[in-house]
Amino acid sequence: MSTLPFGQAVVSAPVVLVEFYASWCPHCKRMMPVVEGVKEILGDRVPVYQYDIDENEDDADTAGVKSIPTFIIYSDGKPVWRYSGEIEGDTLLGKVESFAK
Repeated sequence: MSTLPFGQAVVSAPVVLVEFYASWCPHCKRMMPVVEGVKEILGDRVPVYQYDIDENEDDADTAGVKSIPTFIIYSDGKPVWRYSGEIEGDTLLGKVESFAK
């Protein structure tokens, strides 16, 4: 889904949201429209990158992903917040915006 390699994505902007997911994961499937909504609201302010763990195993390992979906907010290339599992769109958006100030 994401065109930038993971290592470049996390430093592509001051604040970045990354999701690790799998196409076969029911929780990930339920989160897809939520993430799309968050992406739409954030627009150009904060990039959102999504990586399928089956296609990006090394990146998932590097990020310490143990379960999916996992959301990680990076600020200046460093992870500053992490959440695994389903999450409300408003909650996710609020977390991203709290770092994007």
